[in-house]
Amino acid sequence: MAEHTYRVLVRGRFADLTDDQRASLKERLAGFDFLRDAGFSEEGALTYDEKLDFFSYRVVLTADGKPDEAGLRRASTALDALGVDFKGLKAKVTDMDEMKINRPRRLG
Repeated sequence: MAEHTYRVLVRGRFADLTDDQRASLKERLAGFDFLRDAGFSEEGALTYDEKLDFFSYRVVLTADGKPDEAGLRRASTALDALGVDFKGLKAKVTDMDEMKINRPRRLG
C-alpha cells in the first residue's frame, strides 16, 4: 500500500484542572493567533478557548494506513507536555490523497 497524507483531528476534554494549570493554559492563549497557529501541520497544533473545557489537536501525518492511533498518541504527548489531564480523546482522519476537488466550471 502506498503512503498517503492524512489530516488527523483529535478532540477531547480537559479533566480536573488545578488553578495553576488553568492559569498556565490561559497565559499560553495570550500569544496565540488562531489564524496563524491553529492549522493542520506536521508539528501539530493544540487549540482551546478560554473556557478550558474542550480542546482539539490538528496534525498532518504520512502513513501506509489510517493513522488515527498515531494522531491520538501525538495529541496525548502534547497534552502531557503541558502537564494537564484529559479525557474522551476521539480522532477523525481525512485522507488528503483521496479527496475529490470540485473545480468551478467556466462560463461561456
